[in-house]
Amino acid sequence: MKFQFDSLDAFLTMGGHGTFVWTSYVIVYTILIFLTLSPVLSKKTFLKQQKKLLQLQKKSQDNSQ
Repeated sequence: MKFQFDSLDAFLTMGGHGTFVWTSYVIVYTILIFLTLSPVLSKKTFLKQQKKLLQLQKKSQDNSQ
């Protein structure tokens, strides 16, 4: 079986383009992780806000009665 690169160092440097290639991978995976976690964190924040709002509404109703 023939490999594209002769060594691990050759694979990492990719003929002088390694910095660009690996930086691109880091950027893409960082964005994918952010896009995956963002809705989860937003949902938690929204639910906390709604819970506080509900508590304030109940407290307001109890005080008015």
